[in-house]
Amino acid sequence: MSIEVRHLSKTYGEQKALDDVSFSVGKGEIVGFLGPNGAGKSTTMKILTAYLPATSGEAFVCGKEVARHSLEIQRMIGYLPESNPLYPDMYVREYLWFVAGMYRMPDRQRKRRIDEMIAQTGLQPECHKKIGALSKGYRQRVGLAQALIHDPEVLIMDEPTSGLDPNQLAEIRQLIRSLGENKTVLLSTHIMQEVQAVCDRAIVISRGRIVADASLEALRSRGAAGRISVVFDGRVEQQAMEAVEGVETATLQGERGWLLLGAQPELIRKNLLRFALQNNLNIVSLQSDSSSLEEVFRALTQPSASRVE
Repeated sequence: MSIEVRHLSKTYGEQKALDDVSFSVGKGEIVGFLGPNGAGKSTTMKILTAYLPATSGEAFVCGKEVARHSLEIQRMIGYLPESNPLYPDMYVREYLWFVAGMYRMPDRQRKRRIDEMIAQTGLQPECHKKIGALSKGYRQRVGLAQALIHDPEVLIMDEPTSGLDPNQLAEIRQLIRSLGENKTVLLSTHIMQEVQAVCDRAIVISRGRIVADASLEALRSRGAAGRISVVFDGRVEQQAMEAVEGVETATLQGERGWLLLGAQPELIRKNLLRFALQNNLNIVSLQSDSSSLEEVFRALTQPSASRVE
C-alpha cells in the first residue's frame, strides 16, 4: 500500500482530534477524504506529510514509517495544503525553480520539469507574472505545480480546486484523473461534485473517527434500502398508496410515479405487485432509489451514524 494508517490518534490538550483512525490507499487509487469542518481531515494529512506528530498509532508512506523517515517521506509526497502558502513577490518560474532546488534537482532537469509543470497545470498565460498578481485560480495552479514538480509517488491535496472557474475545474479534474493512473492520490474536499468527478472511493471522517470507507457506488446505494420508486400506468390516490403494507410515507413524483419509504423494501415490492393486480394497474417501472452523495454524507456525519464498509 502507498498509504497505510494504523490506529492513529491525535490529541490537543483534552481535545481528541483523531480517535483510532485506520485506512489504506493503494497505487493507482484516487480517494476522496471527506468530513465536516473540524472532523480531523487536515490533522490526518499533516501527520501523513510529517508536518505534525501523532499522539499514538502509526502512519506509513510507500512502506516507510512517517515518524522515523520524515525527510525521506517528504521527498516522496507532493502536498498541496488548503492555505496554499506562496511567495507573492516571486515570479511563477522563479518560485518553481526555487521549489525544484529544494529537491536538489540538477539545473537542466529543473528547467525541463518547470516547463512541463507550467504546461500541465495550464499556467502558460500567466507564467511571466509575479504570484501576487495572479488570480486565486492561477495561484491554486501554482500550488499544484509545486506539489508535482519533483514527480512524487503520492499526492496529498487539501481542497485542490478551490477558486477555479468551471473551465479550469474541468482541466484540473482531468489532470488529477490522469495522475491517478500511476500515482496514489488522496484529496480532501467539501465539494461532492468534485468527489464524483475524480474519485472511485471515499473515506468519510466525523469527529475524529472513520465512519465510512467504501466505493462511491456503495455509498450512494446506502440509502436505497428503504427507498422505492414506482411508476404505474394509471393514477393512484395518496391514501391508497400509503395503505400498502410496508409503506411508511408516499410522495407523488409527476402524475403517476411515487417515492415510497419503508424499513422493509422487499415487503413493499411484494405488496406493490399485489396492489397493481387488485386495481387493474400495470407497473411501468420499479426500482430502488439511491440517495445522493450529499444525503449520504449528511447521514454519515450525524451523531448517531454508524460505520460503513
